[in-house]
Formats: sequence, C-alpha cells, structure tokens
Amino acid sequence: MPTTTADYVELEDRYGAHNYHPLDVVINRGEGVWVWDVEGRKYMDCLAAYSAVNQGHCHPKIVQALIDQSSKMALTSRAFRNDQLGLFYQKLTELTGFSRTLPMNTGAEAVETAIKAARKWAYTVKGVGYNQAEILVFSQNFHGRTTTIVGFSSEEQYRRGFGPFAPGFTLLPYGDIEAVASAMNPNVAAVLIEPIQGEGGIIVPPQGYLAQIADLCKEHRALLMMDEIQSGLGRTGKMFAYEYEDIRPDVLILGKALSGGLYPVSVMLADDEVMDVFQPGDHGSTYGGNPVAAAVGRAALDVIVDEGLIENSAVQGEYLMERLAGVDSEMVKEVRGRGLWVGIELHPEAGGARRYCEALQKAGLLCKETHEHVIRIAPPLVINREELDWAIDNLIGVLTGDRVLQATS
Repeated sequence: MPTTTADYVELEDRYGAHNYHPLDVVINRGEGVWVWDVEGRKYMDCLAAYSAVNQGHCHPKIVQALIDQSSKMALTSRAFRNDQLGLFYQKLTELTGFSRTLPMNTGAEAVETAIKAARKWAYTVKGVGYNQAEILVFSQNFHGRTTTIVGFSSEEQYRRGFGPFAPGFTLLPYGDIEAVASAMNPNVAAVLIEPIQGEGGIIVPPQGYLAQIADLCKEHRALLMMDEIQSGLGRTGKMFAYEYEDIRPDVLILGKALSGGLYPVSVMLADDEVMDVFQPGDHGSTYGGNPVAAAVGRAALDVIVDEGLIENSAVQGEYLMERLAGVDSEMVKEVRGRGLWVGIELHPEAGGARRYCEALQKAGLLCKETHEHVIRIAPPLVINREELDWAIDNLIGVLTGDRVLQATS
C-alpha cells in the first residue's frame, strides 16, 4: 500500500491519463477551509474545487443529507418519480424566481442542455429556419469540455485534435458591446455568457456590459443564458453575479456548489416559454435528478442561505481586495475580482503563476494558476477574518519575495 506523497503520485501517474497537471499534494481529509495530506501536513484550500466547495469541505449538514438519503434510496432513474426531486425543484424556484428546473449532473451537461433548449426554442417559438440557429459566445470562455463546447472555445489547446466541431456559434470579444450589437441578426437564438470569466483569469466585464447585452437580447428576441456554474451561489458576494447589474437572464445554469462538493449536481433553470420546448424523450439523464442529488442539493442551498455565506463572501471579499490592492510587488500587474473570487495577474517576467503556486503550497496555501500568468484565489465562503489574514499574509510574503510570515501547524 502507498504511504508517502511520492508513492501516491507515482501510482496516479502510472495508471491514470495525463490530462491534468496538479500540484504534487495528495489530500486525504478536509474540514471547512482546511485540508490535510497523506503525511499529515495542513493546508488552506484557496481554490475550493473551482467553487464547488463554497460551503467548506465536508460540511456536516450536507454530509448528513448524503448519508441519510444514500442509505434509503439512491437511484430510481427518471423512469419513476422519487420523493426528493419535487422538493429540490421547489427550493430552487423559491430561491431563484425561475419557474422550472431541468436537473443534470455536471456543469458541462447543464450547458449542453441550455444549448439544446435555445436551439429548439429558436425553431419552435421564435421561428428561426431549421438548422440556422446561432448562439453568440465569447473569447476566453469556459463552459466545459464536451466536443460541442470546446468547439467554440478560443483556447487553442482545448480544441486541438478534437474536431470537427459543431457549427452554429459565433465567437465575440468579451467586454465589447459593439461586437454583440453588430453580431445580432434574426437567426440569433441566444447569447451564452459567464458574468465573470473564471478560467479566463477572473475577468470582470465593464460595468453595464451585461445590462446592455440583456437589452440587446430583448430587442432582438434572443435568450440571455447566464453560466453561473463557478460565479453563482455566493462566490461573488451575491447569490448570482448577474445581480450586480440588476438584470435577470432567460436561462440560468448552475452546478459545482449546488452540492457543496459532495456529489455531481447541475441544473438549467428557465421559465415556461423556454422549458416547455422539452417533451418526453427529448432529453434526459440516468442520474440527473436522482434522490441523493436532490437531497444533497437542498442541503447545500440551505447552508448557503442559513449560514450567511453570501454576506460573508461580500464582507471578506472586500477586505481581501483592499489588502491585495496594496501589494508592493513589481511582479503584480493587476488584482481583480468580486467577493471571494480574485485573480492576481502577474507580469510575464514573473516567470508564470505556476511557480508562485508551488511556493504557496510550501507555505501551506493551496492555489492554482490559470492562463499561465494568473493566480486564482477562491477559498470556501466559510472563511473567517483570522483565516483570511493568515492567507493574505502568506500571499503577500510570496509575491514580494519576503520570508513567509508563518506556517500552518
């Protein structure tokens, strides 16, 4: 049996596909914002599984929901009804204001569901000619890894070797409203957008941009589809990032923190006009909407609301931005973000964000680089001020080249 970090790394590298480049830390336990590796070292998690663990690792209320439901009924398939799904739908409707929910498993599946809905809505409701529907998407987007989705990515590595790709997508520069206005035409079924781009490097669009897109969608009768898989459920200091512009999309896509990291749960939410395009047999998933997913999803949502995680994200996030804005380092190009979702972009001469993430790991802080030059900071939303100060002190210590102030015990 493996016992050391090196043993586990060798085992994984020998038998697994090499489609990831993780930091060489082997985690075997987590609680709140903290994780421990197989050799007993303690780290603060400042990635939160790409926002899937907003509620903190192994939140006891969500764990209990998983245990209770798993021991009673785990899977019925959608061939039969179960006593958890309707309750999950009701909670989502009350929380979001959308009238209907379509559950899937992964975020990419929910995005694919939204694409199918937009196209069928275009043909059956808007009156677009068959196979002529167009969806506007944006540079540096990240909506998943299916062949359809990577086909409209602007990241060459995501596309290379996986074509041919599905047509029907128009790629536009993110943040450029004139480009959206120019691209609008009668065949546009929808605009698919992240209100803040996570994998792109925590890119926050100009204020008013999303509202202008919403106006264009109304003018041209196109659906506004908001991918809040990473940005939603409290990450940015509001329940949903689109709330910063006081708008409401036609389609909302959620995942990740919808289960608190304990189970794959995703949904597409919309009102009747869009959701009613689906008839029995049009779309489905063996596991989508299963009893465990529904029970876990309800518990995960309750924790976000009942424990004030949105408010904590707003307060601690503002403090995080204030402190990082004062970092005196010639390596730092820009600090940007909202709530507890911050990107620290480094100048190219810094030698890439990866080596800084490796240095932070040695200090007991787990972060991950994105797009080569950006360090992403996204701790679980349960983080308190003392823990946040510890993280910031170590971040500043590594960014400025000073000695790390203290390590975890």
